Amino acid sequence: MSIEADKRAELSHLYRELDRAGLIFLAAGNISVRHEDAMLISPAGASAETIRPESFVRTAFDGRCDAGLRPSSEWSMHAAIYRAFPRAEAVVHTHSDHCVAMACTNQALPPFHYMLAAFGGGDVRCTAYETYGSVELGQSAVAALDGRTACLPGNHGMIAHGTSLRKAFNAAYRLEILCRQYILARQAGPIALLNEGQIAIAVEHDRNYG
Repeated sequence: MSIEADKRAELSHLYRELDRAGLIFLAAGNISVRHEDAMLISPAGASAETIRPESFVRTAFDGRCDAGLRPSSEWSMHAAIYRAFPRAEAVVHTHSDHCVAMACTNQALPPFHYMLAAFGGGDVRCTAYETYGSVELGQSAVAALDGRTACLPGNHGMIAHGTSLRKAFNAAYRLEILCRQYILARQAGPIALLNEGQIAIAVEHDRNYG
């Protein structure tokens, strides 16, 4: 198989895995990988039932793609992330339940647990609301991702990038679990947040993990 065929097969497999994990529903979610000077991204209206390796649309970072094909409406947010972060090899965007719940508070996920260090710091930032599919949405996501691998687009959902598609998938899954745990912790009582020193140690440990 060619490199592109391998990427398409992995995209198709992990798109369905996102569905099985409950991170996407219907067509609410999109994934992509960097490929040469462009990206392969899930098409508009994709679902786990219909997705195939050949479904993914090769799309330039300015939106150009083959005639008759329609990339996800969020292609510009993916493209903005690839342009801003050269190490980003894959992007995952979902509307998973607890990420959406947190995004609708317009508040960052704070340092309530050491596993937030996996995203590069002590919090996961939340942006102001921007219209879906807009250039402004991509710009706000890039700003919130400075020094981080995930963020919460306000009143929208989550987006993560990684040095591989599996790492981007894991970030999306981890963030959904942590948002759920934070919401549960708030219901249990006042939350004791970690301090900067504790987070710095956790970030350093995460860099050396594995």
